[in-house]
Amino acid sequence: MFTELGFTVIVGAGPTGLTLARQLDRYRVPYRIVEKSPHPFEGSRGKGLQPRTLEVLDDLGLLDRFLTAGSPYPPMRAHLPGGGTRDWRLDEPHEPTAEAPWPNTLMVPQWRTGELLADGIPVEYGVGVTAVTQDSVTLDTGEVVEARWIVGADGGRSTVRKALGIGFEGETFEEERLLIADVLVTGLDREHWHVWPGADGRSMGLGLCPLPGTDRFQLTTPPTDRPLAELVADFDPSITITDVGWTTEFRANIRMVSRYRSGNVFLAGDAAHVHSPAGGQGLNTGVQDAYNLGWKLATGDDALLDTYEAERLPVAAGVLGISSRLHRRQVEEGAEAAMRRDDPALRQLSLNYRGGPLAAEHRADPGELRAGDRMPDAVLDDGRRLFDVLRGPHATLLAVGWTGGMPTLPGSVQVRHLALDTLAGVREECLLLVRPDGYVGCATTDPRHIVEYAALIKVR
Repeated sequence: MFTELGFTVIVGAGPTGLTLARQLDRYRVPYRIVEKSPHPFEGSRGKGLQPRTLEVLDDLGLLDRFLTAGSPYPPMRAHLPGGGTRDWRLDEPHEPTAEAPWPNTLMVPQWRTGELLADGIPVEYGVGVTAVTQDSVTLDTGEVVEARWIVGADGGRSTVRKALGIGFEGETFEEERLLIADVLVTGLDREHWHVWPGADGRSMGLGLCPLPGTDRFQLTTPPTDRPLAELVADFDPSITITDVGWTTEFRANIRMVSRYRSGNVFLAGDAAHVHSPAGGQGLNTGVQDAYNLGWKLATGDDALLDTYEAERLPVAAGVLGISSRLHRRQVEEGAEAAMRRDDPALRQLSLNYRGGPLAAEHRADPGELRAGDRMPDAVLDDGRRLFDVLRGPHATLLAVGWTGGMPTLPGSVQVRHLALDTLAGVREECLLLVRPDGYVGCATTDPRHIVEYAALIKVR
């Protein structure tokens, strides 16, 4: 399907860079991935994987490993000042459906997410970048690496973004900070995410969240110079911290770029947008940046690569807005208000590219499922799932209730005939060409449109 390409350099080996490396691997695109840290990330920071990210991991063949490593979010337990407790959930559990088999957020510590994504990826740790041009990167070892494409996935302080001179617009709220640490604790059950209110009774004074697959809790509290063991003992003397591991201080930093691309250089993940942790959106949005960019890099087509910015920048802006609203709720209404994540947009299943340059909707009266939408899963007549058919680096033609002639397409396109009642949101027979990243690209009743679209996305 894809042409032979020149070299790609990925700067940064967080979840975004690693997802991109996995995408390039399966398209057999040669690359190097460098990471200035001497070792993989060690903290729990971005611990929530949203349902759409789980679908991406399924497509990459990694989901079973993540489901084994993670767990559903535990119920919240507030420890009240006068004694007693009160329980609630961030979001009520959703039942799996034919269209969305993994509808709930999965908790996985970020270090474990990185570990699973990095398995088999030749990351060069301890190698930073000091300069970037349109066709090369200079490493801090002195080596100059020539590249056809360069991707900056190197975080909020991105060296690549700064080298391009791309602004990072937004706000930093210096006074809104949070201390986060991964700690060993005794005297506390692991079936709840425990929180204690601050002195004002509204803000969060202390949070302790059990991290699945580990014996640690993620501790969150306003910044303090006191030893954490003393701080925790003030809230509950029956709890003892026996070890403090990875620690960081978060400050509210809400920013994004105005461009995702400058010539042969692209930005992805936190290099392009940084979020409040409220709502658990940042890591997930970066993974999906990489998922969108990978198959387009594999075509080598300049016009198609322009659609990366056209599709992902509006999505990032919308997600940033959601994170920012939740953050404001936390500041203005208290911690518990922000922790109620009942907005379906947070699951990222409804994010779409409708109206974008690769959304070719030709039907006069389309149903709910339209070009630009995420292709939902479905149970097929042979008992398989539609996601099983879509999985892999190929485009897929779905002939839904189709009785007309079929378009002539390259052999790399997989073709599947479906009964009309198989797909939710489709009301009449049609042809749907699904992109390699699982979004409906072209929806039509004219086979010629499918042939034209296959040429547009460079199906070989």
